[in-house]
Amino acid sequence: MKTFLLNICLASLLFTAVANAENLDVLIREKAAETYGATLPDSGDFNIIFQTATIQEAVLVSAFWMDTNTSQFIANVIPQDGIVRRVGGLAVLTVQVPVPVRRMLPDAIISEQDIMIQRLPYSRVGAYAVTTAKDVIGKQVRRLLTKGRPIMTQSIMHQRIIDRGDIVEIQYIDGKLRVSAPGRALSDAYRGQEIKIVNLIGNKTVLGIATNDGLVEIIR
Repeated sequence: MKTFLLNICLASLLFTAVANAENLDVLIREKAAETYGATLPDSGDFNIIFQTATIQEAVLVSAFWMDTNTSQFIANVIPQDGIVRRVGGLAVLTVQVPVPVRRMLPDAIISEQDIMIQRLPYSRVGAYAVTTAKDVIGKQVRRLLTKGRPIMTQSIMHQRIIDRGDIVEIQYIDGKLRVSAPGRALSDAYRGQEIKIVNLIGNKTVLGIATNDGLVEIIR
């Protein structure tokens, strides 16, 4: 009777192990994510490359070590047969970033059709790469953008609405009073940016806000 009950228990445990068996790739990705913890980027995921692995599935990972600088990992895993096995390889952190679909020259305006979302190794992206499409679309290219390469924040800017040397309209606004005068821009400016202009009537340099193409407002 005892032997019968023991066999039932063993069969039950084996059934549970089989039912809970998971793809080894998934288990290693979970452990790698735990290693990074709060520092894991929002779109972060892992490309797992096994260098030593003789199994495809396991019930659990009993021990895990990872070097985040080299992406190398070693893990003790327990497959369905209950025998601990050691596996190793690389867990390469990747992130989704917008990249140009074509070469883009300075002054070009980036549209939705100009970019695609691509998953790249985090080590190739860098701390100053733009990671969301909304932060790219509508911006103006400041430095040459290469097809398929991450876009650096310093390589794009808000779209210019005034160029240095442009003749602009200066609007002085004080309550209900509104006075206009011609001026010349002393620098480039995007919408909402402060800009210095020379009032061509009094030849005086003033500071205003670029609000539209060729329009600078000074509000008292």
